[in-house]
Amino acid sequence: MTKTIRLTMAQALTRFLASQMTEIDGKKMPIFGGVWAIFGHGNVAGVGEALYQVRDELPTFRAHNEQAMAHAAIAYAKANFRRRFMATTSSIGPGALNMVTAAALAHVNRLPVLFLPGDVFANRIPDPVLQQAEDFSDGTATVNDCFKPVSRYFDRITRPEQIIPALNRAMQVLTDPAECGPVTLALCQDVQAEAYDYPESFFAERVWNQRRPRPDRRELAAAVAALKAARKPLVIAGGGVLYSQASDELAKLVQGAGIPVCETQGGKSSLPDDHPLNMAAVGVTGTSAANRLAEEADVVLAVGTRLQDFTTGSWALFKNSGKTIIGLNVQPFDAGKHQALPLVADAAEGLAELDAALNGWKAPAAWTDNAARGKKDWQANADKVTASTNAAYPSDAQVIGAVQRAMGSGVILLHAAGGLPGELHKLWQAGAPGSYHAEYGFSTMGYEIAGGLGAKMAKPDEEVVVMIGDGSYLMLNSEIATSVMLGLKLTIVLLDNRGYGCINRLQMATGGANFNNLLKDARHEILPDIDFAAHAVSLGAIAEKVSSVAGLETALAQAKKNTRTTVLVIDTDPLVSTEAGGSWWDVAVPEVSTRPQVNAARRAYDEKRQMQKIGD
Repeated sequence: MTKTIRLTMAQALTRFLASQMTEIDGKKMPIFGGVWAIFGHGNVAGVGEALYQVRDELPTFRAHNEQAMAHAAIAYAKANFRRRFMATTSSIGPGALNMVTAAALAHVNRLPVLFLPGDVFANRIPDPVLQQAEDFSDGTATVNDCFKPVSRYFDRITRPEQIIPALNRAMQVLTDPAECGPVTLALCQDVQAEAYDYPESFFAERVWNQRRPRPDRRELAAAVAALKAARKPLVIAGGGVLYSQASDELAKLVQGAGIPVCETQGGKSSLPDDHPLNMAAVGVTGTSAANRLAEEADVVLAVGTRLQDFTTGSWALFKNSGKTIIGLNVQPFDAGKHQALPLVADAAEGLAELDAALNGWKAPAAWTDNAARGKKDWQANADKVTASTNAAYPSDAQVIGAVQRAMGSGVILLHAAGGLPGELHKLWQAGAPGSYHAEYGFSTMGYEIAGGLGAKMAKPDEEVVVMIGDGSYLMLNSEIATSVMLGLKLTIVLLDNRGYGCINRLQMATGGANFNNLLKDARHEILPDIDFAAHAVSLGAIAEKVSSVAGLETALAQAKKNTRTTVLVIDTDPLVSTEAGGSWWDVAVPEVSTRPQVNAARRAYDEKRQMQKIGD
């Protein structure tokens, strides 16, 4: 007879989560690093009480914003290369919906996080309950349905025993390298408190390890044949290289074969910046060294990348008409993009088998030497734009140079939306794998500070540096207070260009008038004079506004010694960006306008579109 234990659904949920383990470097540890929670009437009595009972085995963390706590959970998973992750819980209504943006972020970036929003009463007695949004035509619909298109797996728990198959399925998705992404289990609030006789075996400790599928023999043979025929081969390293921890395998293959490497936003730091074959960033935000090779390459080995629009220059970057793309990816959906030869496999396993099968083959020396010359030229350009300056309003690049000189490559550098991703992708000299942490898959303003907190939770012994613009800071800064409360020190460099400088530049580039992006161009009675340093101090941080690049370097040296989160503010120029490098990007310009600037931009746009190789 099966032994059972009587628990509420919420108690069963938390006990199950606490029993799930993983192995990292031979050491067994909980796979859930904890649960982020903001309690409300839809989860405080059920999930809240259940979390209290397991607080020692499954720690609960309190945040100030539901979206921010989910960002922190996602960054934690990314910093752990998806080997460990977290759960987040909220009440129904606005608390749940605040997490949907974060769910989309996790979905796009293939990152594991377990969302546990409260839901309406399954018994429909208190109907409509507080915060319930009624659908006039569908009695089963709730706001949590918004999670469906941005979850890899979704379930609504309307009976206590349903949590058994739901959690088993959730763990399969969260730990599968191909399916990996957000899981949402919407928890009806009355069901959270209902009891059921659960089998004790449901709570047995289980160890989950990263699956590493090896390539199909025929796909491997086709990829090897294509590479051996190549005269100008190129590797694009995507985020999958880091998730698979395949940096050593990548280095071994390219060093043996003499193939240059370029990196996507997600894949940057797959190789250290000073590796002789690392051409650094590729695509719209790429270096001249990488993009020149991408234009000429006849075989492109795309490893662990989605080949999204920024990487491919809107289908216009790879100009060699006879090129072949090899898609080495654990997810077949990505492996077959751009009519690629698919090589469905774990990145580390696939690279190792490619290296063995190439059996000493090398790319032509002229191609490898050409890449080295291009890298040297790019480095000279990068040194110029990141050099110190006495300008009252330095460029983003000059601030990046100051941070690099003061902090070095031995930090985790974290950023997200705005102008910084383009400049950092090209200019930041990353060190160890995972030391460059970008959220540019969904380009989510407000990720930065919460993401920095999550990265610090994953890597408490590492120095985490967050670079953020004033626009993102104003959107979501609350977790500065959480970082102070938890004793997790961040160094935050806030670049104040007084508005949305990146989009303002894009507006100008497409013929638009300066409108509604910089504060001075938005409707106003009085221009705001925001004291960001005073604001950060009010949240418990150490803060200072510096007046120069040299002052920033001095302040960063002090920030290293500080024991709590430090925010350093510097005014920057909203109009300057690095001209070297980069590639065209398809941003549609109106066909008809009364403004000649827009009409001129449209003509230029139509010319550029001729470069696109549609479906190629």
